[in-house]
Parts: sequence; C-alpha cells; structure tokens
Amino acid sequence: MNIGEASQASGVSAKMIRYYEQIGLITPPARTGNNYRTYGDDDVHNLRFIKRSRTLGFSLEETETLLKLWQDKTRESAAVKDIALAHIADLERKIADMKSMVKTLSHLAHCCGGDHRPDCPILDDLAGIDASVAGK
Repeated sequence: MNIGEASQASGVSAKMIRYYEQIGLITPPARTGNNYRTYGDDDVHNLRFIKRSRTLGFSLEETETLLKLWQDKTRESAAVKDIALAHIADLERKIADMKSMVKTLSHLAHCCGGDHRPDCPILDDLAGIDASVAGK
C-alpha cells in the first residue's frame, strides 16, 4: 500500500509517517521502481502502536523503547511495566501541577474586579508584584 493508504489504515498522517521515518522511529519502507514508498501490514501495525503510545502521552523516546520491546518476543514484561509506572508517576505530577495552577488562577480571577479600573491582581501576579503592596 502507498503512504496515503498506510496513513488511512493506521490513523497516522502521511506527514507524521515521513517524520517517524526521518528520525528513525520506523524503518523506511521498500520503494517501487518509481520511488514510491510501499507499506505492508507490519508497517501499519507499528504505526498504530506508535499512535496509541503517543495518545497515552508517551514521549518519542519512550515510544521507541516500547516499540522495540513490543517487537522483541523474548522481552520481560517487567521492563514494560517499569516504563508504564514511571509514566504514570510523571502524569500524576503533571496533574498535581495543573490542579495547583487552576487553584491559583481561580483565586486571582476571584480577586479581580473585572471592571473599568486598571487594577488587576492577575496581571500583578504575572508581573511578580505582591498584591499586598500593589494597591499602595
């Protein structure tokens, strides 16, 4: 199948397929006499794997490692679990950071009059101005 068909079958855009080839995440496929890429079922399975991995938030480096582990039928599942657990911990840290951002911004928005006056605790906070001295 050509790159368009592989793209449709895998859900990965042709542009991303070319990028994954360029960075070595996937092996460049065979080419026809007129230099068109030709993809097989294994290529599509790899692309689907990559897409799902990226959808779950794994980095390109983690995705490459997971792809190699998936392709290695002698691997130990412990290696895969370790990667997944580390990723979960990273996601939990990011969630905690986002919750903190929401709390801070909610407080600042509550403190902002949102009226015709130029005083704005949101902008003061972004500028690093202490709210207790900003109005003085």
